[in-house]
Amino acid sequence: MIRSLFAALVISTAALAPAAAQNASPPPGGGLGHIQSTNIFEVKPDANQLPGYTEQTNAERAKVQPGNNAPFWRQVNSGEPGYSSLPKSQAPEAGILIQRFVQYPGSDYTTAGEAWRQVRNHWIIPYGGGLLLIALVAILLFYFGKGSIKLHDKPTGRRIERFTYFERAAHWVNAAAFVILALSGIVMAFGKFFLLPIMGSALFGWMTWVLKTVHNFVGPVFAVSLVVVLITFFKDNIPRRYDLLWLKKGGGLLTGDHVPSHRFNAGEKIMFWGGMLFLGLISVFSGLFLDMVVPGLSYTRGNMQIAHMIHGVAVLLMTCMIMGHIYLGTIGMQGAFKAMKTGYVDETWAREHHEYWYDDIKDGKIPAQRTPDKNAKTSPTRPAGA
Repeated sequence: MIRSLFAALVISTAALAPAAAQNASPPPGGGLGHIQSTNIFEVKPDANQLPGYTEQTNAERAKVQPGNNAPFWRQVNSGEPGYSSLPKSQAPEAGILIQRFVQYPGSDYTTAGEAWRQVRNHWIIPYGGGLLLIALVAILLFYFGKGSIKLHDKPTGRRIERFTYFERAAHWVNAAAFVILALSGIVMAFGKFFLLPIMGSALFGWMTWVLKTVHNFVGPVFAVSLVVVLITFFKDNIPRRYDLLWLKKGGGLLTGDHVPSHRFNAGEKIMFWGGMLFLGLISVFSGLFLDMVVPGLSYTRGNMQIAHMIHGVAVLLMTCMIMGHIYLGTIGMQGAFKAMKTGYVDETWAREHHEYWYDDIKDGKIPAQRTPDKNAKTSPTRPAGA
């Protein structure tokens, strides 16, 4: 009996407990355990309204806004050097993690590294590659449309020395160095578009590393040989009044007309002054800067990025000009390659392509043979008509 009454009491208490809990009033202030709900948009004052908010250190900011590291990253992005144990002579930018904001031609206003990347990837690579293809296609169209420039008259068999051994040696060293630099540069800049899918990343990576190393060592060779070439051929590339007529008629390349010139025509002089002197020296100085071989200069990231952009533009323009020069010096003009190979040209070739130079040779102003002939018992004679 007692057990039955006790069990009924327990069951009744358990059944009435949920109803009592639902009818009970909430604790003062609401919430659970005296924790009040809060609307974060109604908290006053905001942290950014505190005096000296923008001048807070990272430690001070953490007290009012835990996890807010804006002062730290603002200092990192400022470009101002922080502390570094490395000497500035060895690592001038060791204390700078992120470069300053800049805007290069063709880039957004962003960090210098990103701006350089945008100029390289959005301008130099696509437009430079397109320019090289345009130059190549133009040369092919000209060759298949006009063919090689041939002599109008028959060769006489009498030779004139056009280039001495020293001149040819200087030219070939400079030409060989340029070809190596151009091919290695083209592979490093554009190879990922046409070689990487074929070779795979492992072989292509190894090849570009080898080409980069060769590029860095051949660059100084090109620089020295370029100076020698500029000094050697400087006198004969001084512009003259008759060069204007050559330019006006385009050298007769399209019409086939005979346009007189001296030892070097106006087109070759443009190549000398614009391609070799102007663009060549810019390419050399920027390349040597990238090699970091010139003492006393500041090799910071920003300076290296600027030098790289200048180097890329200069070498692309120079390569397009030299492509035309190589074409005319090989298959584009009969006898031109032989002149640089052996040093001699036929009288007919000299008269038809460089008439003023040939006239000075006939008049005895310029010797027909500048290199002493060891096999000849007498001094070389001048060409017929002298």
